[in-house]
Amino acid sequence: MPLLDNEVLRTFVAISECGTFTGAAQLVHRTPSALSMQIKRLEQRLGKSLFIREPRQVRLTPDGEVLLDYSRRLLRLNQEAVQHFIAPTLEGKVGLGTSDDVGTRILPEVLAQFARSYPAVLVDVVVGSSKQNLARLDAGELDMVLVTVADEARDVRGEVVHREPLVWAGREGASAFQRTPLPIAVAHEGCVWRRMTLRALDRAGTAYRIAYTCEHCSGQEAAMVADLAVAPFPLSLVRPPLKQIVSDELPEIGCYQLALVRQGSNSLNDALAAHVRGAFRNLQ
Repeated sequence: MPLLDNEVLRTFVAISECGTFTGAAQLVHRTPSALSMQIKRLEQRLGKSLFIREPRQVRLTPDGEVLLDYSRRLLRLNQEAVQHFIAPTLEGKVGLGTSDDVGTRILPEVLAQFARSYPAVLVDVVVGSSKQNLARLDAGELDMVLVTVADEARDVRGEVVHREPLVWAGREGASAFQRTPLPIAVAHEGCVWRRMTLRALDRAGTAYRIAYTCEHCSGQEAAMVADLAVAPFPLSLVRPPLKQIVSDELPEIGCYQLALVRQGSNSLNDALAAHVRGAFRNLQ
């Protein structure tokens, strides 16, 4: 069985994410021709074509998509193994604020990986709205927070680590989206998803009523499952029994962003921030 070289896998991931050999070459500090040779040898070793080569970009083949998932996991495991033995020992506590959708979707895996790399560090997670968590951060109660930001927002505070479309969601086979006025489930005032959704409905001239309000995604999901309302949801959160609702009567909401805002830089914060960034890169 041939062994996969981590440097080659790192090159493969870079090309996949950049979409060009030239862009990837700048990331890994090698020439495009050297990268091309690496990929050619990798394809020969595996007996599979990994990229569809087009004039100005490359796209992954189905086999390439499979290898991309394996590559990211292998590189992540390699990083964890190296950190376990040679990374400086870290001790202490880090306070992290997040919304409940990120807390239930992303953080469990992030915290598990972080604990394996830094078992002496305690991560104190606080779930709340972006506004609440930013106030806690400014008060010195938290070290970093993940906050929701509208896609068109300017002068975003912090570092954008994720971008995703908001889509209309409802229960499979339900009829709430066909009612007039449109019943919607949203969070309370101040929520970016709520503001983006209401603005989209107002611009389209769509009659609506707020049928259900809850700060937590689980509450909005309950309203959809009961067919009381439809709701704006991140595409990655739409899972059975929910489905994305596509209708000419429903306006496009747009994309939202997640920004990582930090109180300062130190070894603990830097280590956790790196794990958070990596988790969102793996979603793409």
